[in-house]
Amino acid sequence: MHDADLADLGIPHDLRQRAAEILAITDNACHAHLNDEYTHCCRILVGRLARKRPSPLTRGDVRIWAAGAIYAIGQVNFLFDRSQDPHLSANQLAERLGVVKTTMANKAALINKTLDIGIFEPDMTTTAMLEQHPLAWIVELDGLLVDARMLPSELQDEARRRGLIPDLDARRAA
Repeated sequence: MHDADLADLGIPHDLRQRAAEILAITDNACHAHLNDEYTHCCRILVGRLARKRPSPLTRGDVRIWAAGAIYAIGQVNFLFDRSQDPHLSANQLAERLGVVKTTMANKAALINKTLDIGIFEPDMTTTAMLEQHPLAWIVELDGLLVDARMLPSELQDEARRRGLIPDLDARRAA
């Protein structure tokens, strides 16, 4: 990964080498077993971890950090649900990454706690999941909660511009 890419993720200069090692693992694993959106989400997550002060990435095995990152993103996107595509079990993920499942899950729990990640975390949710998530589309209009997808296109555009609803077209284009 190039230094400019790491800078774009907001990764501090002193952590770029370490983050690059973690991202090389997540990138390879996501390309081999998941998809490009998982790659993107993992990059955002690692960037957020690198910006924490003090950053937890300074210690520990980079393979475990990478596995924990993918596991955490997988939890947000229901990777472990057989009805989803892509789908992997936690055992399959651990096996493909060459780590112990409980260690990977524990690292993901630490990541989730450190970054206060919840289900449908906007920056870490795939487009397919956002499309299905009803709360991502709820906005207040004249004191009423409404589904923004039912609003006129001008109001939808304004809601996207303000960051009130996801811009799925921009995500797909990226």
